Amino acid sequence: MSADTALEVTGLTHSFGRRRALDYCSFTVPVGAVTALVGRNGAGKSTLLRAASGLLRPDGGEVRVFGEPAGDRSLPRIGYVAQAAPLYPTLTVAQTLDLGARLNPSWDAAYARQLTDGAALPFAARVGMLAPGHRSRLALVMALAKRPDLLLLDEPLAPLDPVARTEALGTLMADVAERGTTVVLSSHVVADVDGVCDHVVVLAEGRVRLAGEVEPMLAAHSVAVGPSDAISALGGVEIVDVRTAGRDATALIRSAGPATTEGLSWHRPTLEELLLGHLRSAGLQPERKVPA
Repeated sequence: MSADTALEVTGLTHSFGRRRALDYCSFTVPVGAVTALVGRNGAGKSTLLRAASGLLRPDGGEVRVFGEPAGDRSLPRIGYVAQAAPLYPTLTVAQTLDLGARLNPSWDAAYARQLTDGAALPFAARVGMLAPGHRSRLALVMALAKRPDLLLLDEPLAPLDPVARTEALGTLMADVAERGTTVVLSSHVVADVDGVCDHVVVLAEGRVRLAGEVEPMLAAHSVAVGPSDAISALGGVEIVDVRTAGRDATALIRSAGPATTEGLSWHRPTLEELLLGHLRSAGLQPERKVPA
C-alpha cells in the first residue's frame, strides 16, 4: 500500500444470509481526496463504510486504513458517521460533547464548541428531542471534533434542509482545506456531491462499477444527442447508456472524443450525466460495445 493511499479496499465481500451485499469490491482512496461513494439505496454503501470503519468484519477481502488493517489500530484515525446518526438520546448536547472528549484523546473541545454554535445546536436539549437534521449536524460535529485523518460519512446530508446542507458541506470542506482530511462521502443523490468531490466510486448491486479521479473520467466520456438511428449507427465506440424520447436519444459513450456520425451533437458529460449513466447501465445490463 502506497504512503499516498488513505483507504485501500481489496476483494471485499460480505453477505447477509442469501443476499450478497458486497461482491469483490476493490478501489483505493488517495490521501487528502474527497471521494463520493455513489449508489442507489441498497447498493451496499453502508456495509462498505462499516467495513472500512472496522465495525464490521467482512466475509472476505481486506480493508487497510493508512496501511493498517481496519480495526482497533486504525479507529483513532477515523471519524465515522453512520446513516442513522446513532447518539445517546437521553444525553443532552453538552453531555454528548463531554462524552466525546472523554472517549477521544485527540478531541478538540474548542473546535467542537465552534461547530456546535455554528449549527445552532441547543446545548441543554436532549439528543432524542432534536430534529433529525440537528441530530445529523451533531453527529458530524462529533466526528470532526475528533480531528480524524479519515472521515467516513454515510448519507450525512439526507435529513438536512437545503440551507443546512450547504452549511454542513461548507464546514466539511473547510476542514479538508485546513487539515487535508481524507473524506469518503456516501450518497444516493448526485447533486449532493457534484462540485464537492474530486474522486468517485460508483457502487451498484454490491459491485464497484466505476472508480477513480473525476476529471480523467469525465474526459474519457462523451454524450451524443440526436436521432436514435444515428446513435445506432455509431461504430467502434462503447455505449454505456442510452435514453430515448420518441425518435431522439441521448447516449453516454466511453470515448475521449466524438465520432464522425452526422446528425449528432456532442458534449462533455456533467458529473451527473456520467454517474447516472453508469448507475442505469449497471441496473439493466452490462455495458455494451457497438461493433464497427
